[in-house]
Amino acid sequence: MLKDLKNRTASFLGPLLAATKKGRTPYYITIGALLISTLLVYLNPLSVPAFLLFLLSVSLVYVMPLKRVFRIIAAAIIALVLVPVIGIRNIFYLEVIFQISIFAALALGLNIVVGFTGLLNMGYIAFYAVGAYLWAFFGSQQPFLLYSIPGTVPPGTPFLLNPNFFFLFLFLGAAVTAVVGILLGLPVLRVRGDYLAIVTLGFGELIRVLANNLDKPINLTNGPQGITRIQRPTIPTFVLDSWNTIFGPIVGRPIAEGEFYNLFFYVLALIVIMIVIFTVIRLDDSRIGRAWTAIREDELAASAMGIPVVRYKLAAFAVAASFAGVMGVLFASSRIFVNPESFDFMQSIAVLSMVILGGLGSIPGAILGAAVVVILNLQILQGLSLWLSSLRQSDAVIPLINFPFSSISAQLDPAKYQRMLFGLILILMMIYRPEGLIPAKRRRREMLAKKKEIELEITDTKPAIESEAEHGAA
Repeated sequence: MLKDLKNRTASFLGPLLAATKKGRTPYYITIGALLISTLLVYLNPLSVPAFLLFLLSVSLVYVMPLKRVFRIIAAAIIALVLVPVIGIRNIFYLEVIFQISIFAALALGLNIVVGFTGLLNMGYIAFYAVGAYLWAFFGSQQPFLLYSIPGTVPPGTPFLLNPNFFFLFLFLGAAVTAVVGILLGLPVLRVRGDYLAIVTLGFGELIRVLANNLDKPINLTNGPQGITRIQRPTIPTFVLDSWNTIFGPIVGRPIAEGEFYNLFFYVLALIVIMIVIFTVIRLDDSRIGRAWTAIREDELAASAMGIPVVRYKLAAFAVAASFAGVMGVLFASSRIFVNPESFDFMQSIAVLSMVILGGLGSIPGAILGAAVVVILNLQILQGLSLWLSSLRQSDAVIPLINFPFSSISAQLDPAKYQRMLFGLILILMMIYRPEGLIPAKRRRREMLAKKKEIELEITDTKPAIESEAEHGAA
């Protein structure tokens, strides 16, 4: 019955979908959807459905069969005009997109280790923590508080570095975490499979516990209280004035320096993610990427063919760690505060979920996985929780059964079931679409080949089972 319904739906929607991909129709649909959704978000800055519709319209630039030049121009207009304008009207939108950029870079880095090389890393968030604490320590007053009581800052304590050293630490964060990745890989890569996952999990917890306890005898990390008053780079006055001159009338008001930092970090994260995407694409289509694929498929065969397996594994760990380190520096500066709880084990699981959800080895899949997880967490689940909380404080009742919303327990807030929802999504993905939402071409071919092999085995064994059943009945 379900198969018949699926066939009927495909026969009905097939011609309609095919018509949307002919001639100039994809361009009209993409431009129209972007204009309508942008207008809706502009007029209703607090509307979550309007923002989700805008994000869906943005995805059409990738989905629709458009020319490459048009894609680039449309992406530039969206990133540099539309998103800043609607983001300034509601700063939370810039926060969502900034979080998507952060986790997309982390997912792309982990995708190199898990998707390209086939190494299960359960402690990837540790590299993110190393980058964050690197700038948190040198970009704050912490170097002068090594022998102070944790949580106290004597008056007049200076900062160690000028805030503009932040840009240098973006590169230092990548270099330092790459070295940490190599140091981790040297002893860890002696083990494989589940043992590798356990060892990397231990490394992730080790970094978090160190950050939590290195407040004595020398106060390096300020312990569980975290490091605060982390510096941000200075923004020239003429940049802020130019923005207010050009975009102020469109937004409807001039913005202050504090709001402009949200836009600044969004643009910076966008630049970093573009560099990360370019790097991953070049690596995937290189000799290194083919070596990683060979290691993933059969490590023993790759070694027999002359591929230096350990060297390429270390390279995968180093490259992935460098991406996390850069984003860690960016995260610390944007938040002006870091503490060990920001880098717990569940963060590693969340990034791994993004990679699996999008598709192992898939570059656009990792970005889509990050977007889906962040939007579910920050927009949908939190939005539903706030909506339910407002109903709980009113006299509203559930229709038909007249059950008051005020009697619904706070334990039923959707935001508290984030991990359960992600677990359910992963289970359904593994059952119905194990290759991911946007699978890599190579992995899609592998999954189709395995599916055909299973179908052939079932076809070949079915007559034998039937004959054995007949003999048994006789």
